[in-house]
Parts: sequence; structure tokens; C-alpha cells
Amino acid sequence: MTRLFINFLAASAGGGLTYMRNVIPHFAARTDVTVTVALSPRLEEEFRAYPNVEIIALEAATTRRIWYEQSQLPHLIRKSGADVLISAGNFALRKSPVPQILLSRNSLYTSSDFYRDLMRRGEYRFWLDTKLKALFARRSIHWADVTVAPSEAFATELRWWTGMPVRTIHHGFDHQAFCSDSSPLASEVEEKLRSAEGSLKLLFVSHYNYYRNFETLIRALPLLRNRLYGHTLKLLLTCKLAPGENPGAYQTVEAAKLVRDLEVDDMVIELGAIPYRQLHQIYRRSNVYVTPAYTETFAHPLVESMSSGLPIVASDLPVHREICGDAALYFPRFSSEELANRIVEIVSSPDITAKLSANGLARAEVFSWKRHVDELVSLAGSLVF
Repeated sequence: MTRLFINFLAASAGGGLTYMRNVIPHFAARTDVTVTVALSPRLEEEFRAYPNVEIIALEAATTRRIWYEQSQLPHLIRKSGADVLISAGNFALRKSPVPQILLSRNSLYTSSDFYRDLMRRGEYRFWLDTKLKALFARRSIHWADVTVAPSEAFATELRWWTGMPVRTIHHGFDHQAFCSDSSPLASEVEEKLRSAEGSLKLLFVSHYNYYRNFETLIRALPLLRNRLYGHTLKLLLTCKLAPGENPGAYQTVEAAKLVRDLEVDDMVIELGAIPYRQLHQIYRRSNVYVTPAYTETFAHPLVESMSSGLPIVASDLPVHREICGDAALYFPRFSSEELANRIVEIVSSPDITAKLSANGLARAEVFSWKRHVDELVSLAGSLVF
């Protein structure tokens, strides 16, 4: 029996929460491991009912989380009797009392595009904060016994960045679990979706941040309005472009102003944050999935959209090609013109749409959360025995 300690204190939004919600049930279902999980108190209720999973709820503000982990977690790990530590938040313990697997999944630290974007926006403090965290993330890869990346594209980047070996274990997907919840959407969301009925609906699943490159997508909207004459087009966003409506320090002012300046207010539908268990309903009611992100490590919505049968238009990143293969059309990441061209190709050709959809359904089956957890448990075992 292998005892694991998993540090999920960094999981607060987006991919971190998606990851935690998918892997904990699979750890809990195993009979060859027991798991102690450190997480935020606000998430305790959601996970405490799982068998073989001990929850340690710790209140650690973002500003002092790194210090708290380095100073307090070693004692808790020893107390739990863990054989292996899995650090799931990009940062490793400098002196782990047991062998340590680091899950590294933040490409912002290695993205020159992100640093340029911050400087362009005048986000100098944010730039400095990211640089400092990047130094710590880089050192973490040296401290860990094994570092794991969620895609080969990102693993390659980390190897170049650190000169250290990095292993790839793809993140997974479980279609049945993803689509199991049939509870109705909030009335406000349902009303907005009904207002888009009869329109060609583009979907982009993300809370607002800079690296998802919302502005390139917004600039494509007036081009699409001109080229798709006879079609009414709506862009569905799972966020709101307003202050205080998104996690993190990202400012929505520029994106909101761009929507107004380009006079595409009528084309953008801000659904707001959708509970993960209900996201499948949004995919089902959309026509095309689009992502203009300029950096990624895996991008869960791509697999979710493929499993939902949606054709995909994605920025031409190595990780997007690795995940989607021939289930997407690609465009240069900052070209609104080419983004619009790819969408027009799909709308104009039922054959392309059908091919992308079929390819995506097949491609989505490659990814498995059970397989992901199996590989992590096997890796952990190799560090103990």
C-alpha cells in the first residue's frame, strides 16, 4: 500500500480545479493507495466524502502560500505517514521529507509572449511577480525527484528551460463523468442562450486572462460579420468582461473597450462562469469551438469540445496540435484575419465540419483520467520500492 500526500493548495480556478476534480475520484477508487490531500477550506465540502482520501484543509493566502508550504508542509507530510509527495502547484518543496513528484503546468513562466504582453499593458508589477515565481518554478524542477508535464510540447519547453529531464503524462478526460449532471442551467444563462438560438454560435471556455488572447478573437468578429453575410453570429464567453468578475489580477478594461470600439456588443454573449459539471450543456448548444491562446500546457476545453463533436479553430501552438491533431484548423496566434478565415472555412463547408467533428470524437478517446492516475501511481511506486 502506497501512501501519497498531494498538495493542492494552489488549486483555486481554471485548470487547477479541473485537474483536482477529475483525479481525486480515481485516486479514491484505488485499493493500492491511500491519499492525503491538502486543499483550501472552501473546497473541503466537495471532496471529504471520498473513501481512502484524508482531507487537510489549510488556509493559506496566495501572498504567503509559498512560504507556508515550505515551512509547514514537511511536518504534515511526516505526520501523515506518506511515502511520496505529489506537488501539484508548479512549486516543489526544497526539502521534502519523502520522494517528490512535481506537476509543472504553468507555461506563463516560460512564455516570452506573456512577458511582452505584460510590458505592453504597463503591468510592470505583474511582470516582476511572474519573473520571481518563474525563478522559483525553475529551481523547483531541480529540487523534485521527478517532474511531470501534461503534454510533450510543454515537457520539451521545460527541458530546454532547465536542462533537466521532464516526463510527460497527458491529462485525461472522462466523457461519461463530464456529461453526467443534468441539472438546469441558471435562469440568467438559459435566457442568454435562448437569445442566441438560430445564430451561428462560437464558444470560448475560459475566465478572462491575458494569455488566452481574447483581443485577437474580438478583432475577428467584425471581419466575420462582413464575410458571413446572411448568418447571425454570436460569441459565447464563459466569463464577464467586467472588473471583479474574474479570478486573479487580470484587468478586463482593454477587452471590454475593444468590444465597444469595434461595435460588436451585439455579437458577444457573456454567460459568466459556468459550473464545471454543467459545461457539457454549453458545448452541446454551440457550433464551433475557438481558442486564440498564445501559450498553453494542455487546454482541457479542447478535449471537452472534441468529445462534444464540435469542430475546432485553434491558434497554431505545438501543444494544440499535439492535443487536437487533425480535429482542428489552425491559425497564427495573433492573426485575427486568419482566425476569421478558418471559421469561414468551417461555416462554408459541411464536409470540413463533419470531418473535424468525427476526428475530434475519435481523438478525445485517447485521453483518460484513469490512465493518468495509473501512470502517476506507478511512478510514485517506482520512487519507493
